[in-house]
Amino acid sequence: MNSEAKWFCRNCGFTYDFFKGYYYRCPKCGSPLNIRYDKSWNPRGSGLNRYSSMLPINSLKSIGEGSTPIVTREYDGLRLWFKLEYLNPSGSFKDRGSSLAISHAYRLGYRRVLEDSSGNTGLSVSLYSCIYGLPATIIVPEYAPKGKKDLIRLFGAGIVEAPTRSDAARIALGMAEDPTTYYVAHTWNPLYPIAYKTIAYEAYEQGFHGDAVVVPIGSGGLTLGLYWGFKDLYDLGLIDNIPLFIGVQGVSSRPVYEKLYGMVNVQGSSELADGILVKEPPRLEEITAVFKETKGCIVLIDNNDIIYGLKKLIDYGFIVEPTSASIIRGIEKASELCPLNNLRDILVPLTGSGLKMIDLLVKLIRP
Repeated sequence: MNSEAKWFCRNCGFTYDFFKGYYYRCPKCGSPLNIRYDKSWNPRGSGLNRYSSMLPINSLKSIGEGSTPIVTREYDGLRLWFKLEYLNPSGSFKDRGSSLAISHAYRLGYRRVLEDSSGNTGLSVSLYSCIYGLPATIIVPEYAPKGKKDLIRLFGAGIVEAPTRSDAARIALGMAEDPTTYYVAHTWNPLYPIAYKTIAYEAYEQGFHGDAVVVPIGSGGLTLGLYWGFKDLYDLGLIDNIPLFIGVQGVSSRPVYEKLYGMVNVQGSSELADGILVKEPPRLEEITAVFKETKGCIVLIDNNDIIYGLKKLIDYGFIVEPTSASIIRGIEKASELCPLNNLRDILVPLTGSGLKMIDLLVKLIRP
């Protein structure tokens, strides 16, 4: 346990002992919180526990999260390093964040867990709540895939359905007033991007010392985590540069794109990629800064681009959900906005398993 860990707010300076209380947002000004803690590079073992010296929480109750494989493929003159995050226990990269968050809830003595989610985080939270013996309630939009809702119930969590993703968040805020309940709030909770740093650490140890990272942007936690992870490696002198970041957003929800480039009028829909339908990411300023600082770019995709990506990835043997597939056309479109001429190696995290929505994939890929 990192006994010196502190909550801190970059906006107003609030600090508090990380192991004496939980805040998913600053209690003084309402801004997103971060965590200050000591770090040292001393990897040993496997999974997230391998990087205990780089995390605020250690000795996790692991069920195999992390240590996902990398597979390389040639694509239009590029070498793509596919990080198979969909092979985590619940089928998505969210298990890294849930492992830290639910461990924190358990150590602080909370008696139940609450989360609002379009699917993957809800499933992940229900799994880790089950492992730690904490009853969980997951609030999901009605349109969340049936397979994900069935799996949430399979892990013993209760489900409350809401008309929209925004309604789910509103209902959760009301239920979170119970002082015995740990409201995970993954779009705010800094433990999620901190856990995603381990994807960068693993990729480095697996041989990726490359030029760029392509990432789907929903709440932006994966973008921040990967950037923080590569920055740690750079600060430690383990890599010579932080990769350029290519972000992918859907035309239906593009807050980071518009923050970077201004308002645009784009036709079409990207509703297939439910994992990136986040209209108000809490850490918008931090996310946008990643693309400015790495001289990267953000591209927009639609449902046709997503289906195209699904077909390409199936040909490679990767059964992923639509959000993961958005990155293929994202790479192709990035050449219009980013200086890709000198790039060769690109890290591509495949974030979620398609096995949770196989009926939909069959309709989209083999109609």
